[in-house]
Amino acid sequence: MGSKDDIVTRRIVVVDDHAVFRAGVVGTLGDDFAIVAQAGDVVSAVQQIREVVPDVVLLDVHLPGGTGGGGAEVIARTADLLGRVRYLALSVSDSPADVVSVIRAGARGYVTKTISPDDLRAAIERVASGDAVFSPRLAGFVLDAFSAGEPPASADPELDRLSPREREVMRLIARGLTYREVASDLFISIKTVETHVSAVLRKLQLSNRSELTVWATSRGIV
Repeated sequence: MGSKDDIVTRRIVVVDDHAVFRAGVVGTLGDDFAIVAQAGDVVSAVQQIREVVPDVVLLDVHLPGGTGGGGAEVIARTADLLGRVRYLALSVSDSPADVVSVIRAGARGYVTKTISPDDLRAAIERVASGDAVFSPRLAGFVLDAFSAGEPPASADPELDRLSPREREVMRLIARGLTYREVASDLFISIKTVETHVSAVLRKLQLSNRSELTVWATSRGIV
């Protein structure tokens, strides 16, 4: 990873909508990296990234605000900084749809929140140096998506209509979780879950949860 002096020169922005998790990341990385800004939603993330132009952005996939595109929207709205700023997705989700969407947007890596502190530090260094970083399982999703030599969106245009958060809600609902269970898992309100489910059914032109489960199962999403 290089010397400690090299490590602390890496300027990091931490983007996650859970303040407690952000605090944990800052506490974990603060001795080795310069945490120059934090953000909890799409709009403030874009503002902070443009203001401080960090080396690496640790970016959650599911974020409130903006037009509902989450982490992928943050990258899209700062696309002119790609190359100067590198993005490492750090998410609770290991959904193939989430992984592919944020990588297609321009992220250099994707790791889940189960990653150890040492591995997270190493991943940040590698991304800052220009490498791509994935766990073996997540790397397989990306390789599969691009193996045909065409953009991932063309593989399933229906799925691409959904925002990252809508895809996560859809996946959990299709697994049979109740609205209350989904709300608890994603730290959102039941009303918000209902809103996302309504949007998913409308965008996919489905009538109910049963049809949604069949749709998701047929695509190997569940």
